Amino acid sequence: MDLPVWQALRTQLHSKGVEIVTVALDTAGAEAARPWIEAAAPEHPSLIDAGHILDERFGVINVPNGVWIDERGMIVRPAEPAWPGSTPVLDMLKDPGRADLPPASVEVRDQIAKMHIDPQRYLDMLLDWAEKGASSQYVLTPEQVIARSEPRSADAARA
Repeated sequence: MDLPVWQALRTQLHSKGVEIVTVALDTAGAEAARPWIEAAAPEHPSLIDAGHILDERFGVINVPNGVWIDERGMIVRPAEPAWPGSTPVLDMLKDPGRADLPPASVEVRDQIAKMHIDPQRYLDMLLDWAEKGASSQYVLTPEQVIARSEPRSADAARA
């Protein structure tokens, strides 16, 4: 559901040298994720990780998460919640009385409503990085990246 949001962001930032890569973490594989990807028709790489290798390598626990990798291949922000502006899931929060939502979506909406999410801040951070590159205030030092990438307890990750 979020692919159109990421596509719009890619359209906005691609001319500044930023590439967006989305990864579906779907254990059901390509057949389960393909209809969603094809419906969104992204112009950016949109991958499927049925083996959850991304989770293991980058520390992704919940989605959406973003990892910023600079042009040298260095991680400048490790995995963190990534809500780049409005998304369909956040839009569900605006209408808590919607009767047409399937029960699973209602549960997701209710859980997300408990989170502190600031999609405009994440978008502003990305825009700053696209404009300023390594001098962006949001780019972390290698030491900060390592500190934020330390293993977390299961409880902390779920929180």
